[in-house]
Amino acid sequence: MTWISARRRQEGFTLVELMVVILIIGILITIGLPVFLGARNRAENAAAGADLRNAMVSAKIYFSTDESYTGFNVAAAQAQAPDLPWVGASDPGATDDIAIATASGPDVLLVRRSVAGAYFCASDDGTTSTIHRDDTTPSVYADVDTVPECSALPRI
Repeated sequence: MTWISARRRQEGFTLVELMVVILIIGILITIGLPVFLGARNRAENAAAGADLRNAMVSAKIYFSTDESYTGFNVAAAQAQAPDLPWVGASDPGATDDIAIATASGPDVLLVRRSVAGAYFCASDDGTTSTIHRDDTTPSVYADVDTVPECSALPRI
């Protein structure tokens, strides 16, 4: 047994083989991470839209009793849908809160910001109810805080 034959019997990976494996893992992460983050943002935006749909159902139930949204406030909203986090007319910020931006006469405007950072608004004028998304970057509350501004945004 010589020194060379003993070395050939040793098992293991060479440095080149390990570097190739690390390179392949790096490439897979580079491809997979943006796909994962994009799916996560879409899911967070879909959750915000779903919350506004549920909130609008609560508002319409309130509207059906008096044919008016006047008086639809946080207390009335919590009575209709206690599982939703309601706040008054203010920027809901980075929370899951649904802000009642406007509620008077035949008009109601509900606003929610998704965790991904996009503002969503739902408006109803007594006859037509729509949900819109602010696609600008960055999305800001000032773009969705009135019924005309909300109605000018793309529908979802």
